[in-house]
Amino acid sequence: MARTNERFKTACNALLKRLEDEPTGTELPSEQVIADWLCVSRTIARSVLKELDETGIVSWRGRRKRLLRRPLASDRFAPTDLRSGSERVERAFLEWILRRDVAPNTRLNVRDLSRRFSVSPPAITAFLTRFSRFGLVRREGRDGWMLEGFTAQYARELSDFRRMIELDAAQRFAHLPDDHAVWCDLDAMEEAHHRLLATIETSFHDFSALDDRFHTAIVSITGNRFALDFQDLISFVFHYHYQWNKRSERERNEAAIGEHLLYIAALRSRDPQRILAAADAHLATARQTLLASIEGP
Repeated sequence: MARTNERFKTACNALLKRLEDEPTGTELPSEQVIADWLCVSRTIARSVLKELDETGIVSWRGRRKRLLRRPLASDRFAPTDLRSGSERVERAFLEWILRRDVAPNTRLNVRDLSRRFSVSPPAITAFLTRFSRFGLVRREGRDGWMLEGFTAQYARELSDFRRMIELDAAQRFAHLPDDHAVWCDLDAMEEAHHRLLATIETSFHDFSALDDRFHTAIVSITGNRFALDFQDLISFVFHYHYQWNKRSERERNEAAIGEHLLYIAALRSRDPQRILAAADAHLATARQTLLASIEGP
């Protein structure tokens, strides 16, 4: 699979997953139906069908689309293939500072980090520059940076500002049209939450990525560039602190899944009071979890 577009790859994986349990010879529906399944444009749906046709999974001849064989796990794009170069740098860096418990006021050297993560020095510099505006790192000299670290006060301020942005976004759902793309995203995420809940004993560590995806979808409906930019910081702090703090991780993530499902139901209800109550309750839990991860037992 040679195509590089991340949205295409995600859609391709989603269709392969959907076809896993279908018997050989199954007739596939129209391109528009497939596009609706995947929550993508018909252009992307056609690209996915072409890919599956070229790899011998689907026969696509005019309007007729037929499953030639069941997809295998090896047919899917690997998770690392779905990430941009900048995202790979971000993940590698955050895994390092949080899992290795790198202390505040640690000096960071661009060349050392470049060797550690096997990426170019400019990629490291671009990442550090991007997050320096949030007060998490600051530049010192030509190749030196200082990690400012996370404090309880920083977490409180971050959580308060997050609440302002997300409550505003959530309450907009009460007035969204039925054909808004986010409803399709919510359907897919609700299914993902139920699948994760069914395998929570062994897959609880997968929640942090789903949590990030869920909250990003909510904030994205504002179309506000500053809110979307701030969501990067939310991902940086909440997502990785959730991974780092292992205390009662399974129970905590299982409870959060339940809160997300209540949140989704409230958004679908279009009831402003119900939406506000569900969003506020979940964000309060997230704030408490973040503070606990920083302050310790």
